Amino acid sequence: MAITYNNLYLDVRQKLRQAGVEAATLEARELVCFGTGKSKEELTRDGSLYASPEMENRVRDLVKRHLAGEPVAYLLGEWEFYGLPLDISPDVLIPRPDTEVLAEQAISYIKTQGECRVLDLCAGSGCIGLAVASQAPRCRVVLGEYSDEALKVCRQNIRRNGFSGRVIAIQVDAREKPERSLGEFQCIVSNPPYIPAGDIEGLDASVKDYEPHLALDGGEDGLDFYCSISQKWKEVLAPGGRLYYEVGIGQADTVLRIMRAEGFGDIQVIKDLHGIPRVVFGTLCTEV
Repeated sequence: MAITYNNLYLDVRQKLRQAGVEAATLEARELVCFGTGKSKEELTRDGSLYASPEMENRVRDLVKRHLAGEPVAYLLGEWEFYGLPLDISPDVLIPRPDTEVLAEQAISYIKTQGECRVLDLCAGSGCIGLAVASQAPRCRVVLGEYSDEALKVCRQNIRRNGFSGRVIAIQVDAREKPERSLGEFQCIVSNPPYIPAGDIEGLDASVKDYEPHLALDGGEDGLDFYCSISQKWKEVLAPGGRLYYEVGIGQADTVLRIMRAEGFGDIQVIKDLHGIPRVVFGTLCTEV
């Protein structure tokens, strides 16, 4: 039986709501638009028209995959972060709203620095560094990432957003000492892997079964990358420069102590949209 685009959207939204999906309205619209090849404006305009059986089947297949656990961002192959459209693949984490708090804090500081260099370490899709570049046009950004496949996504997103002149992506290992040839940065921002290895199997299926474990696993206690970056990467941070971290639930105080032990001062903790301590940042003292 033929169905209109609007009724197809309403049907999908109801199924998602029944399954307990919080963002059912947003996700239903995204899935129907993607499955039918229509923009949001076209979906509204053509709401009373009938979808072809092929389009309907494509949408219902997407919904079935999503309800089985596959995240919408991976189904679509893209997601938005800080107003930027980004290519997304299962080789990178899906950008979260909580991470926009990290970007916002770093951007506020970087805007005061004029011409400067910024390093986004453990860059993944490049979302944080690209958000910085979009809001602070006088800075130059390096996206540092270990995974070959994630680096490809970084480079796609640099091109997609027109930042090829100011943003580059390079392969680095955040657990190792940086090459001095990298030069000096006024700011390092990082959303590193921070899930304790033993906790990964207990994560929601949409995370543990689909998102890259390389980007989740922070070692036995989840703190490996905070220790390595705070100790080793301060060597390429300008005296008086800042290091910004996203942290997991319950990690803020420990990360603060790690940074203090490595010579960072004026350390602050910022809460996310849910009141959870999510960002820790500090300034590298001139005498370390």
